[in-house]
Amino acid sequence: MVKAMTGDAEPSTEGESQGVRSVQRALDILTLLTEDRPLVSIRDIVEETGLAKTTVIRLVQTLEQCGLLWGTAAGYMAGPGLWRWAHLARRSWELPPETQRMMRDLAARRRETVNVYVARDIYRVCVAQQESPQPLRHVVHIGDELPLWAGASAKVLLRNATPGRLLRVAKSSPYGEPHTKRLQEWIDEAAHQGYAFSHGEREDGLSAVAVPIFSRSGGVVAALSLSGPTLRFTDERIAEFAADLKDVAQRMSERGFDHPLGSSL
Repeated sequence: MVKAMTGDAEPSTEGESQGVRSVQRALDILTLLTEDRPLVSIRDIVEETGLAKTTVIRLVQTLEQCGLLWGTAAGYMAGPGLWRWAHLARRSWELPPETQRMMRDLAARRRETVNVYVARDIYRVCVAQQESPQPLRHVVHIGDELPLWAGASAKVLLRNATPGRLLRVAKSSPYGEPHTKRLQEWIDEAAHQGYAFSHGEREDGLSAVAVPIFSRSGGVVAALSLSGPTLRFTDERIAEFAADLKDVAQRMSERGFDHPLGSSL
């Protein structure tokens, strides 16, 4: 017996998949725009996405109609519609003035780059930064996602990670599942010392020291770090960096580190 379809019928899975695929393709086009390449042509998009030219044209036209792309004689650039999202993101993720001041003071005092990271699944996201005043320095961009399988901040952020999450982090590393044991050793050591450090674990010649920032309930909500060239991160300086970082992180925790993580922390 064939049942009649009602108005409550669920949308087809095929239709949903097609919609998700279209959204992903549109995002892939937008991500081609960078500071180094503010303009892209239809040809660039076709070559780098592998999509058919007709599909690219259709997607670009839709993005342009929504204000997310802006057509020029030289190619397509970020559209004015992105300003609203950028403004919203900045307001949502910007740290309070007092916290920013503490980061500026720390960078000036220790002359290394200060970063604040939060965890997102198997990644850590840079949500705030104060660059080192020195010409040779470590810089990531706010919003950059870095892996959690290595680095001082990762060892701090993974303190309360479940075994399943640690396993996924390990599998995302170049070392595979066996890396889980090493991750747990790093996490335990960082929890015992109250800070973590790293030398060239993710990138040769780069070192970092990180401490946790706690929520009002005592959970680790972010990592505060100093990073720079390994040659400047001697054992003596690591101890000094850790002490200074702990002091600043404690003050951040005490005042309520509720940005960009929400007021419920």
